[in-house]
Amino acid sequence: MEQHLSQYKIFYAVAKAGNISKAAKELFISQPAISKAVSKLEESLGVPLFTRNSRGVQLTVEGQVLFSHVSNAFDTLNRGENELRRIKDFNIGQIKIGVSNTLCKYVLLPYLKGFVEKNPHIKVTIDGQSTAKTVSKLEQQQLDIGLVAEPKTKRNLKFIPLMQIEDGFVCTKSYLENLYLREGREADLFSTGTIMLLDRSNMTRTHIDAWFAENDIEPKQVLETTTMDLLIEFSKIGLGIGCVIKDFVKKELEEGSLIEIPLTAPIRRRTIGFAYNPSYATKTTSQFIRFCLPEKENGQSSLL
Repeated sequence: MEQHLSQYKIFYAVAKAGNISKAAKELFISQPAISKAVSKLEESLGVPLFTRNSRGVQLTVEGQVLFSHVSNAFDTLNRGENELRRIKDFNIGQIKIGVSNTLCKYVLLPYLKGFVEKNPHIKVTIDGQSTAKTVSKLEQQQLDIGLVAEPKTKRNLKFIPLMQIEDGFVCTKSYLENLYLREGREADLFSTGTIMLLDRSNMTRTHIDAWFAENDIEPKQVLETTTMDLLIEFSKIGLGIGCVIKDFVKKELEEGSLIEIPLTAPIRRRTIGFAYNPSYATKTTSQFIRFCLPEKENGQSSLL
Protein backbone atom coordinates (compact mmCIF):
# COMPACT_ATOMS: atom_id res chain seq x y z
CA MET A 1 0.00 0.00 0.00
CA GLU A 2 2.93 2.36 0.69
CA GLN A 3 3.47 3.10 -3.00
CA HIS A 4 -0.16 4.19 -3.27
CA LEU A 5 -0.16 6.76 -0.43
CA SER A 6 0.52 9.71 -2.73
CA GLN A 7 -2.13 8.40 -5.14
CA TYR A 8 -4.67 8.21 -2.31
CA LYS A 9 -3.90 11.83 -1.45
CA ILE A 10 -4.51 12.84 -5.06
CA PHE A 11 -7.67 10.71 -5.23
CA TYR A 12 -8.95 12.38 -2.03
CA ALA A 13 -8.30 15.87 -3.39
CA VAL A 14 -9.97 15.13 -6.75
CA ALA A 15 -13.00 13.57 -5.05
CA LYS A 16 -13.45 16.58 -2.76
CA ALA A 17 -12.95 19.12 -5.56
CA GLY A 18 -14.99 17.23 -8.17
CA ASN A 19 -12.63 18.60 -10.74
CA ILE A 20 -9.11 17.65 -11.80
CA SER A 21 -7.97 21.21 -12.53
CA LYS A 22 -9.10 22.41 -9.09
CA ALA A 23 -7.31 19.51 -7.43
CA ALA A 24 -4.17 20.28 -9.45
CA LYS A 25 -4.17 23.89 -8.17
CA GLU A 26 -4.67 22.78 -4.57
CA LEU A 27 -1.85 20.22 -4.75
CA PHE A 28 0.43 22.32 -7.00
CA ILE A 29 0.65 19.40 -9.45
CA SER A 30 0.02 19.45 -13.19
CA GLN A 31 -3.30 18.14 -14.51
CA PRO A 32 -1.63 15.36 -16.55
CA ALA A 33 0.16 14.18 -13.38
CA ILE A 34 -3.17 14.13 -11.52
CA SER A 35 -4.86 12.14 -14.29
CA LYS A 36 -1.95 9.70 -14.47
CA ALA A 37 -2.00 9.08 -10.69
CA VAL A 38 -5.75 8.45 -10.69
CA SER A 39 -5.45 6.08 -13.66
CA LYS A 40 -2.66 4.12 -11.94
CA LEU A 41 -4.73 3.81 -8.77
CA GLU A 42 -7.74 2.60 -10.77
CA GLU A 43 -5.54 0.11 -12.58
CA SER A 44 -4.01 -1.25 -9.36
CA LEU A 45 -7.43 -1.61 -7.70
CA GLY A 46 -9.07 -3.00 -10.80
CA VAL A 47 -12.14 -0.76 -10.62
CA PRO A 48 -13.11 2.66 -12.02
CA LEU A 49 -13.14 5.35 -9.36
CA PHE A 50 -14.48 8.31 -11.36
CA THR A 51 -16.75 8.99 -14.30
CA ARG A 52 -15.68 11.95 -16.44
CA ASN A 53 -18.01 14.57 -17.89
CA SER A 54 -17.80 18.10 -19.25
CA ARG A 55 -18.14 19.65 -15.79
CA GLY A 56 -15.53 17.55 -14.05
CA VAL A 57 -15.51 14.12 -12.41
CA GLN A 58 -17.93 12.17 -10.27
CA LEU A 59 -17.26 9.23 -7.95
CA THR A 60 -18.44 5.82 -9.08
CA VAL A 61 -20.06 3.46 -6.57
CA GLU A 62 -16.65 1.87 -6.01
CA GLY A 63 -15.11 5.32 -5.72
CA GLN A 64 -17.62 6.28 -3.04
CA VAL A 65 -16.71 3.21 -1.00
CA LEU A 66 -13.00 4.00 -1.23
CA PHE A 67 -13.57 7.69 -0.49
CA SER A 68 -15.39 6.92 2.79
CA HIS A 69 -12.36 4.96 4.02
CA VAL A 70 -9.76 7.37 2.69
CA SER A 71 -11.70 10.29 4.17
CA ASN A 72 -11.72 8.64 7.61
CA ALA A 73 -7.99 7.98 7.33
CA PHE A 74 -7.14 11.57 6.46
CA ASP A 75 -9.47 12.88 9.16
CA THR A 76 -7.63 10.73 11.70
CA LEU A 77 -4.27 12.04 10.48
CA ASN A 78 -5.52 15.63 10.63
CA ARG A 79 -6.77 15.14 14.20
CA GLY A 80 -3.38 13.75 15.19
CA GLU A 81 -1.52 16.66 13.57
CA ASN A 82 -3.87 19.21 15.14
CA GLU A 83 -3.40 17.73 18.60
CA LEU A 84 0.38 17.80 18.21
CA ARG A 85 0.24 21.45 17.15
CA ARG A 86 -2.01 22.36 20.07
CA ILE A 87 0.21 20.52 22.54
CA LYS A 88 3.33 22.14 21.14
CA ASP A 89 2.00 25.68 20.81
CA PHE A 90 -0.27 25.96 23.83
CA ASN A 91 0.46 22.88 25.94
CA ILE A 92 -3.16 21.79 25.51
CA GLY A 93 -4.95 18.80 24.04
CA GLN A 94 -8.40 17.52 23.30
CA ILE A 95 -10.42 14.46 24.20
CA LYS A 96 -13.69 13.07 22.87
CA ILE A 97 -15.63 10.96 25.37
CA GLY A 98 -18.51 8.64 24.53
CA VAL A 99 -21.02 7.98 27.31
CA SER A 100 -24.72 7.34 27.88
CA ASN A 101 -26.81 10.13 29.39
CA THR A 102 -27.26 8.14 32.59
CA LEU A 103 -23.58 7.40 33.18
CA CYS A 104 -22.68 10.95 32.17
CA LYS A 105 -24.94 12.50 34.80
CA TYR A 106 -24.35 10.10 37.67
CA VAL A 107 -20.75 8.98 37.16
CA LEU A 108 -18.76 11.06 34.64
CA LEU A 109 -19.70 14.61 35.68
CA PRO A 110 -17.83 14.62 39.02
CA TYR A 111 -14.68 13.40 37.28
CA LEU A 112 -15.09 15.94 34.49
CA LYS A 113 -15.52 18.78 36.96
CA GLY A 114 -12.20 18.06 38.65
CA PHE A 115 -10.40 17.33 35.38
CA VAL A 116 -11.50 20.59 33.74
CA GLU A 117 -10.57 22.58 36.83
CA LYS A 118 -7.04 21.19 36.67
CA ASN A 119 -6.80 21.26 32.86
CA PRO A 120 -8.80 24.31 31.72
CA HIS A 121 -7.18 24.44 28.28
CA ILE A 122 -8.02 20.89 27.24
CA LYS A 123 -10.99 20.74 24.90
CA VAL A 124 -13.49 18.12 26.08
CA THR A 125 -16.21 16.85 23.74
CA ILE A 126 -19.02 14.62 25.02
CA ASP A 127 -20.64 12.24 22.54
CA GLY A 128 -23.86 11.03 24.16
CA GLN A 129 -25.36 7.73 23.02
CA SER A 130 -25.98 4.16 24.16
CA THR A 131 -23.14 1.98 25.42
CA ALA A 132 -23.41 -0.22 22.33
CA LYS A 133 -22.89 2.76 20.01
CA THR A 134 -20.03 4.05 22.15
CA VAL A 135 -18.24 0.69 21.89
CA SER A 136 -18.81 0.64 18.13
CA LYS A 137 -17.37 4.14 17.74
CA LEU A 138 -14.36 3.24 19.86
CA GLU A 139 -13.67 0.28 17.59
CA GLN A 140 -13.93 2.59 14.58
CA GLN A 141 -11.55 5.09 16.24
CA GLN A 142 -14.18 7.82 16.27
CA LEU A 143 -13.81 8.40 20.04
CA ASP A 144 -10.83 8.71 22.35
CA ILE A 145 -12.41 7.01 25.33
CA GLY A 146 -15.78 5.72 26.50
CA LEU A 147 -17.41 5.25 29.90
CA VAL A 148 -19.34 2.02 29.45
CA ALA A 149 -20.60 -1.12 31.10
CA GLU A 150 -17.98 -3.82 30.57
CA PRO A 151 -18.67 -5.29 27.13
CA LYS A 152 -18.79 -9.07 26.77
CA THR A 153 -16.49 -8.98 23.75
CA LYS A 154 -13.80 -6.29 23.91
CA ARG A 155 -12.16 -7.09 20.57
CA ASN A 156 -9.29 -4.60 20.25
CA LEU A 157 -10.38 -2.41 23.19
CA LYS A 158 -8.78 -2.13 26.61
CA PHE A 159 -11.20 -1.89 29.55
CA ILE A 160 -10.29 -0.36 32.93
CA PRO A 161 -12.82 -1.07 35.73
CA LEU A 162 -14.07 1.96 37.63
CA MET A 163 -16.91 0.73 39.85
CA GLN A 164 -19.64 -1.87 40.15
CA ILE A 165 -23.32 -1.04 39.84
CA GLU A 166 -26.37 -3.01 40.91
CA ASP A 167 -29.87 -2.88 39.45
CA GLY A 168 -32.99 -3.10 41.55
CA PHE A 169 -36.73 -2.44 41.56
CA VAL A 170 -38.10 0.54 43.48
CA CYS A 171 -41.42 2.29 44.01
CA THR A 172 -43.17 4.56 46.49
CA LYS A 173 -44.58 3.12 49.69
CA SER A 174 -48.06 4.34 48.73
CA TYR A 175 -47.89 2.60 45.32
CA LEU A 176 -47.01 -0.70 46.97
CA GLU A 177 -49.72 -0.35 49.62
CA ASN A 178 -52.39 0.45 47.02
CA LEU A 179 -51.25 -2.50 44.89
CA TYR A 180 -51.57 -4.85 47.87
CA LEU A 181 -54.95 -3.34 48.68
CA ARG A 182 -56.23 -4.17 45.19
CA GLU A 183 -54.50 -7.49 44.63
CA GLY A 184 -53.87 -8.86 48.11
CA ARG A 185 -50.67 -9.29 50.13
CA GLU A 186 -49.70 -12.48 48.34
CA ALA A 187 -49.88 -10.88 44.90
CA ASP A 188 -46.96 -11.36 42.52
CA LEU A 189 -45.72 -7.82 41.94
CA PHE A 190 -44.33 -8.61 38.49
CA SER A 191 -47.70 -9.98 37.36
CA THR A 192 -49.94 -7.36 38.92
CA GLY A 193 -47.86 -4.19 39.06
CA THR A 194 -46.76 -1.80 36.34
CA ILE A 195 -43.10 -2.63 35.71
CA MET A 196 -41.16 0.30 34.29
CA LEU A 197 -38.09 -0.54 32.20
CA LEU A 198 -35.68 1.09 29.79
CA ASP A 199 -36.46 0.38 26.15
CA ARG A 200 -34.89 -2.58 24.36
CA SER A 201 -32.18 -0.50 22.68
CA ASN A 202 -30.47 -0.10 26.04
CA MET A 203 -27.87 -2.56 27.35
CA THR A 204 -29.36 -2.30 30.85
CA ARG A 205 -32.64 -3.63 29.45
CA THR A 206 -30.77 -6.53 27.86
CA HIS A 207 -29.23 -7.30 31.25
CA ILE A 208 -32.62 -7.20 33.01
CA ASP A 209 -34.36 -9.26 30.31
CA ALA A 210 -31.72 -11.95 30.83
CA TRP A 211 -32.46 -11.88 34.57
CA PHE A 212 -36.19 -12.22 33.85
CA ALA A 213 -35.52 -15.23 31.63
CA GLU A 214 -33.22 -16.90 34.16
CA ASN A 215 -35.88 -16.61 36.87
CA ASP A 216 -38.95 -17.40 34.74
CA ILE A 217 -40.38 -13.92 35.32
CA GLU A 218 -42.67 -12.37 32.72
CA PRO A 219 -44.00 -8.91 33.59
CA LYS A 220 -47.60 -8.49 32.45
CA GLN A 221 -47.77 -4.70 32.40
CA VAL A 222 -44.64 -2.96 31.10
CA LEU A 223 -44.03 0.75 30.71
CA GLU A 224 -40.89 1.58 28.70
CA THR A 225 -38.87 4.79 28.84
CA THR A 226 -35.75 6.00 27.06
CA THR A 227 -33.74 7.28 30.04
CA MET A 228 -32.90 6.29 33.60
CA ASP A 229 -33.89 9.77 34.78
CA LEU A 230 -37.46 9.20 33.58
CA LEU A 231 -37.57 5.80 35.30
CA ILE A 232 -36.54 7.42 38.58
CA GLU A 233 -39.00 10.29 38.25
CA PHE A 234 -41.87 7.98 37.24
CA SER A 235 -41.11 5.83 40.27
CA LYS A 236 -41.09 8.85 42.58
CA ILE A 237 -44.56 9.97 41.49
CA GLY A 238 -46.01 6.50 42.04
CA LEU A 239 -46.52 5.51 38.44
CA GLY A 240 -45.21 1.99 38.94
CA ILE A 241 -42.24 -0.15 39.94
CA GLY A 242 -39.09 1.10 38.25
CA CYS A 243 -36.00 -0.94 37.45
CA VAL A 244 -33.17 1.44 38.28
CA ILE A 245 -29.51 1.43 39.17
CA LYS A 246 -29.61 1.48 42.97
CA ASP A 247 -26.49 3.63 43.28
CA PHE A 248 -28.37 6.44 41.54
CA VAL A 249 -31.31 6.50 43.99
CA LYS A 250 -29.37 6.25 47.26
CA LYS A 251 -30.74 9.56 48.49
CA GLU A 252 -34.36 8.60 47.75
CA LEU A 253 -33.93 5.22 49.44
CA GLU A 254 -32.36 6.81 52.52
CA GLU A 255 -35.09 9.45 52.74
CA GLY A 256 -37.83 6.89 52.22
CA SER A 257 -39.34 8.58 49.18
CA LEU A 258 -38.60 5.29 47.40
CA ILE A 259 -38.47 1.76 48.79
CA GLU A 260 -36.70 -1.25 47.32
CA ILE A 261 -38.60 -4.36 46.32
CA PRO A 262 -36.93 -7.46 47.83
CA LEU A 263 -35.92 -10.05 45.24
CA THR A 264 -35.60 -13.79 45.81
CA ALA A 265 -32.83 -13.92 43.21
CA PRO A 266 -30.45 -10.92 43.18
CA ILE A 267 -29.59 -9.24 39.91
CA ARG A 268 -25.95 -9.76 38.96
CA ARG A 269 -23.81 -6.70 39.48
CA ARG A 270 -22.24 -5.05 36.47
CA THR A 271 -18.87 -3.38 36.11
CA ILE A 272 -18.53 0.01 34.46
CA GLY A 273 -15.29 1.61 33.49
CA PHE A 274 -13.28 3.33 30.81
CA ALA A 275 -12.70 1.67 27.45
CA TYR A 276 -10.30 2.89 24.80
CA ASN A 277 -8.49 1.69 21.72
CA PRO A 278 -4.77 1.30 22.65
CA SER A 279 -3.66 1.80 19.05
CA TYR A 280 -5.47 5.16 18.99
CA ALA A 281 -4.66 6.41 22.50
CA THR A 282 -3.36 9.98 22.81
CA LYS A 283 -1.39 11.74 25.53
CA THR A 284 -4.58 13.50 26.62
CA THR A 285 -6.42 10.17 26.93
CA SER A 286 -3.65 8.88 29.18
CA GLN A 287 -3.80 12.09 31.21
CA PHE A 288 -7.56 11.75 31.70
CA ILE A 289 -7.31 8.11 32.82
CA ARG A 290 -4.54 8.93 35.30
CA PHE A 291 -6.68 11.72 36.74
CA CYS A 292 -9.77 9.52 37.16
CA LEU A 293 -7.85 6.44 38.33
CA PRO A 294 -4.67 7.69 40.03
CA GLU A 295 -4.06 4.34 41.71
CA LYS A 296 -3.71 2.79 38.23
CA GLU A 297 -1.22 5.38 37.00
CA ASN A 298 1.71 2.96 37.04
CA GLY A 299 -0.37 0.39 35.22
CA GLN A 300 -1.10 2.89 32.47
CA SER A 301 2.52 3.68 31.72
CA SER A 302 2.33 1.54 28.60
CA LEU A 303 -0.79 3.28 27.29
CA LEU A 304 1.22 5.44 24.93
